[in-house]
Amino acid sequence: MRLGAPGALALAALAGVAHTAAFAPLDLPWLQVLAVVALVALVQTATPAQAFARGWAFGTAWLTSGLWWLYISLHDFGGLPSPLAAVAVLLLSLALSLYLALALAAWARWRSRRPLADALGFAGLWLLAELARAQFLTGFPWIASGYAHADGLLAMLAPWGGVYAMGALAALLAALVVLGQGSEARLNRLLAVALLGGLYLLPQQFTEPAGELTVSLLQPAVPQDLKFDPARINDNMQALQRQLHAARGALVVTPESVLPVPRDLLDEGYWAGLTAPFRQPGRAALVGTFIGNERDGYVNAMVGVQAGSGPDYEYGKRHLLPFGEYIPPGFRWFVELMRIPLGDQASGHNSAAFAVAGQRVRPLICYEDLFGEDFADAVVGPQAATVLVNASNLAWFGRWMVQDQHLQFSRLRALEFQRPLVRATNTGATAVIDHRGVVTHRLPAWQEGTLDASVQGRRGDTPYARWLARAGLWPLWVLALALFGAMAPAVRRR
Repeated sequence: MRLGAPGALALAALAGVAHTAAFAPLDLPWLQVLAVVALVALVQTATPAQAFARGWAFGTAWLTSGLWWLYISLHDFGGLPSPLAAVAVLLLSLALSLYLALALAAWARWRSRRPLADALGFAGLWLLAELARAQFLTGFPWIASGYAHADGLLAMLAPWGGVYAMGALAALLAALVVLGQGSEARLNRLLAVALLGGLYLLPQQFTEPAGELTVSLLQPAVPQDLKFDPARINDNMQALQRQLHAARGALVVTPESVLPVPRDLLDEGYWAGLTAPFRQPGRAALVGTFIGNERDGYVNAMVGVQAGSGPDYEYGKRHLLPFGEYIPPGFRWFVELMRIPLGDQASGHNSAAFAVAGQRVRPLICYEDLFGEDFADAVVGPQAATVLVNASNLAWFGRWMVQDQHLQFSRLRALEFQRPLVRATNTGATAVIDHRGVVTHRLPAWQEGTLDASVQGRRGDTPYARWLARAGLWPLWVLALALFGAMAPAVRRR
């Protein structure tokens, strides 16, 4: 595409914003592919430097428009001045977009001028960029491209290759649409149609019913600015006890950190009273609190209580959020500018499931459900979890977009592992997702309530779960390099 530099950068940025629009809450999977089509057209004849700049513009616009709500947590609740909070979001987007910019520069440098090989190479480099963002420096894969296809034809790939393979296939389809001339273009587009048709041939059923579990998912709807207010903590904790005691499910789940005071610092009488109904046979609860101590650090945890004389079940969050839950080296000065309680936490270790009413329940806290590779071992084998539970508090990030995005990502985990996933959140989206990735129940956001539902547990392993549990994301790294290698003859000539 022949454009002046400013015009090309502007179009790349516009395509990046359109890419974000493809995700929830609009849910337009076709727009995700169309946005990448525009990107391929913009870099088709670009120099490496031009491709780098246009990829950087696309990625920065994509991530800034998809992560703008971080400004709310940094400014409204973290206390950063408005300009500094806005710059922080922009710098994060610029940094995370470097992966895509470098990938496109490499594609421009080594493209072979053979349309099919270049399309495969584009998909491989797109996949490399997404894997790098997902894993380097603890990873931040929010709004990865495959999530836009939680609905639609590409979702059939979820139990086989997962979200990153879905994104790579979308990138391949976009490249096949653009690259080539005359008969080459027609062959590429026929291949794109054949790939889509081939998805229908993939088997889709890998799990089977494992019984029913009634759940009550609590949504206290406590505004974030009141959650840690010393004048309101007691009232909030009493309201929580009333809501918890009124719930009727065999398993009652609260949001994460619903108790703003670490469990060991609670009045013993309060904890005993809060959990008393769940010490009876047939009842259980997962309560969000902090465990640990000042010396060893506090852990964001879900504590499981039920009848029995043994210790309570404890699951501690393992994948911590940079800046909000742990301080990256060299950034203490930045975190100290913000007023985030318990902003430097310890990591949890337990990965066992919580046995409840014949089901094995695996908790996930906040954005841990973006990292399927971290808990794939929990959904394979004879003792695999039959139900996944996410406990979150998205009140940090305002009312718009973030709740729908996170729900979309949870739906992808349900599709990949063919497990139901239930979500208990402070302000939304509190919901029940079945093993097909379908939202069957949901509470209105920002309203106090309890969502009661019956959930069908599932047993069995998807192909994606099996290879992810054994090898992590390494097979996708190998696939990405192999696709990039399709352009290898051009490398040898140079």
